[in-house]
Amino acid sequence: MRRYGKHTDEDDIRSRPNRKGNRPRTSIRPKHEDAAEGMVLTVDRGRLTCLVDGRAVVAMKARELGRKAAVVGDRVALVGDLSGTKDTLARIVRIEERSSVLRRTADDDDPYERVVVANADQLAIVTALANPEPRPRLIDRCLVAAYDGGLEPLLVMTKSDLAPPDKLLELYGALDIPYVVTSREELESGDAADRVREQLDGKITAFVGHSGVGKTTLVNALVPKDRRRTTGHVNAVTGRGRHTTTSALALPLAGSGDSWVIDTPGVRSFGLAHIDPSRVIHAFPDLVPGTEGCPRACSHDEPDCALDAWVAGGHADPARLYSLRRLLATRERREGD
Repeated sequence: MRRYGKHTDEDDIRSRPNRKGNRPRTSIRPKHEDAAEGMVLTVDRGRLTCLVDGRAVVAMKARELGRKAAVVGDRVALVGDLSGTKDTLARIVRIEERSSVLRRTADDDDPYERVVVANADQLAIVTALANPEPRPRLIDRCLVAAYDGGLEPLLVMTKSDLAPPDKLLELYGALDIPYVVTSREELESGDAADRVREQLDGKITAFVGHSGVGKTTLVNALVPKDRRRTTGHVNAVTGRGRHTTTSALALPLAGSGDSWVIDTPGVRSFGLAHIDPSRVIHAFPDLVPGTEGCPRACSHDEPDCALDAWVAGGHADPARLYSLRRLLATRERREGD
């Protein structure tokens, strides 16, 4: 048996291996103060492509982050090989606090929420005016998710050459949502892209919409030519589009250095199981003062809600209260109802 004297060197001490192999040898973790800052552009099977100092770097999540997942739009700290060259891999050691989060669930009965995009300033809800037909219930759900997650909504209506936008605009007029109407001819000429670009300048905008509405086609008109994605077509029998975008991807807005568009996969449902209806009121700051007389834990869609008398007294536009109640009902109503 080896014996150690009084003046042993650290290298002489025998290190006992960890038999379980699943715990760190110390609870003191490095702070990574020299880590580089980056932004997650896309996630693909555990590999995250991040923008670091203007170059794309492939990285993986550090083990100490546990189950905390990074999503497109996240601001992260990276260490390791940050050259961005082929077959190199960096490591994400920290996910910074998020300013906004767009969440959804697969269904209203699904308790597991999925973070779609982080740190976006705006949510562009893309809907076709025809082929396929507009789905107001889906638009309502996207609006609720945007208000709850801290994103400003933008309504983008495509294919106005097939149907007029009047009916849809009347439906959402009381919400004062910014909107852009586009047609196929305007997309080809570039006029539609110019009008949409005015709403995106200086912002990070996530695009969402169900398949076949022309979301990716519009995104391709806004980004550099070498960054465009594959588009699909609408099935003539079912009236539905084919999923061609399978993962969220952040792309730079052409002609702007600080503006980004995030193309997300087409959705056919937008569950709101994670939404607390009481938070939707914060999207209507003109109605918030009227809630002071509400009973405790009021959902603002109850018979004894104080908003009815407050609005009837001329303190706010009744159309705003109607819009609030419509969005609150969305949380309790299935999309197909």
